[in-house]
Amino acid sequence: MEEPVFISICIPAYKRVTFLKRLLDSIESQTYRRFEVVITDDSPDNDVSDICQSHALAASIRYFRNEKQLGTPENWNESIRRAAGVWIKLMHDDDWFRDPKALDVFADAVKKNPAGNFFFCEYSNVLLDDRGTEQEIRLPRDWQRRLEKDPKSLLSSNRIGPPSVVLHKKSPDIQYDSTLKWLVDIDFYIRFLQHSKPWLIPENLISVGLGKDQVTKLVFRNPRVEVPENLYVLNKIGVGSLRNIVVYDAFWRFVRNLNIRSTKEVREYGYEGEIPVIIRSMINFQSSIPAAILKTGIFSKFFMAVHYTFHYSKINRG
Repeated sequence: MEEPVFISICIPAYKRVTFLKRLLDSIESQTYRRFEVVITDDSPDNDVSDICQSHALAASIRYFRNEKQLGTPENWNESIRRAAGVWIKLMHDDDWFRDPKALDVFADAVKKNPAGNFFFCEYSNVLLDDRGTEQEIRLPRDWQRRLEKDPKSLLSSNRIGPPSVVLHKKSPDIQYDSTLKWLVDIDFYIRFLQHSKPWLIPENLISVGLGKDQVTKLVFRNPRVEVPENLYVLNKIGVGSLRNIVVYDAFWRFVRNLNIRSTKEVREYGYEGEIPVIIRSMINFQSSIPAAILKTGIFSKFFMAVHYTFHYSKINRG
């Protein structure tokens, strides 16, 4: 009897067949074979379909052309919805497995930690240019404890990485929020890890391609994206999360880096929801400090600590 699918490798595709072929080649080389490949295609042409039919992996690929273009991240959700496996390995088409034993390592981690629902590995960022410069990304030891204690700390820094480094159990109740672009993976991780421990696989298993045309690159420091998303997510997870000083510092830096000097600017950037009292206070306080001083790290940390100390009781009241 044929073994059931254990891991669904979900690939939300859009046009970039050269990158897709590299990913499919890396999947074909895997020694672990209890997987399926689910490709949901947002492309306007047949290039992705053609490569799926001609590739050596064709028998393992389940290809779906989206009736209408779903975009990021709803195409991610569609790929996961189509999956038949117990475990989901979402892979962006410009990322790839570094080693033929990568899936074996993921599967072995699941077997060794049967209570786990969420695993992630170390990885390397690779510039998608002629240089191909690599930067290896490891999780600092203090962050492993921090993630276990409060996954909302990810708002300070995404120490897990992009979805391609994650293996998680299929959970129909938790999807990527299709209203988000900048914080979409962090928001997903926070919600998933409310009831699951994050398990780190201390091996570099994934190459993450970094290109200038990626969504995260296009929206970085764009206040019309970052302002609505940050405040939307804060209200979503609860203002009480600011009790965590790491999260508090994240929003302090968010206000500082985007040079938000008034709540009027927040509205001008397109946010229509509630602006929490503590964020209003943070904006007003920063607006009284010269920008040159505020941008100096040691002074910024000092003023943040002062503001946090004097407003902690207000945070407790939500």
